[in-house]
Amino acid sequence: MTRSVSKGLYIDPRLLKKIVGKKPLDTGLIKTWARASTISPEMVGFLFGVHNGKTHLEVLVTEDMVGHRLGEFSPTKKFIRHGGKMQKELETKKKEAEISAAKSAKETTAAPAGKK
Repeated sequence: MTRSVSKGLYIDPRLLKKIVGKKPLDTGLIKTWARASTISPEMVGFLFGVHNGKTHLEVLVTEDMVGHRLGEFSPTKKFIRHGGKMQKELETKKKEAEISAAKSAKETTAAPAGKK
């Protein structure tokens, strides 16, 4: 549900204090836990460390992000993978192919060096 128009956008006041009067290139990573804070045009160019519950993920704010929330760019869940038995078989075949390709490349480079 969106925020009431009469209330305006929510921007964390502590976050604004860290930005006001500073240049994006001069300031480093600004750590924040305010995931619900809306991105304003003043934040463009700054690098934020948005907390995802475990670590701070780096978010470089661009013009396209204005109006969105900081938390949208710091996912809290980690996708592992789909699959099961078939997926494991495909991955093992892929690894075996990479190993054989590496071995063949190593043999072709080693053969000319031995002739000298």
